[in-house]
Amino acid sequence: MGMVLNIVYLMGALAALGATLTLPGIAAIVLLVGMSVDSNVLIFERIREELRLGKTAKAALDAGYDKAFLTVMDSHVTTLITAAVLFQFGTGPVKGFAVSLSLGIIINLFTSLLATRVIFDLFLERKNVKRLSI
Repeated sequence: MGMVLNIVYLMGALAALGATLTLPGIAAIVLLVGMSVDSNVLIFERIREELRLGKTAKAALDAGYDKAFLTVMDSHVTTLITAAVLFQFGTGPVKGFAVSLSLGIIINLFTSLLATRVIFDLFLERKNVKRLSI
């Protein structure tokens, strides 16, 4: 669900900016899908570790997101710095790649750390889940 939200928000942001989708922009989107998968895998593995320790579903979810936060933030900030350097020193297509990448990184941070957590929290509350299987 996080990846779908990521792509939808990115397409909406690019449309709002009036950006033209070029081959470098598509390459940036493909890279962002990979980063989105990586973020979700990191978070889910942390949640899985907490579940193995015997925590409840809600406690494992909270601890998993808390422990994965710094790792996800570090990878995204590093990529954002790289995109800034590409934008500063690149020309036409490279700047387009950098713009798509930086916009996507910010959106990916939002979807992987906030939107997916809200979805999990709503699911845990409404379904009254006692055991979480990830």
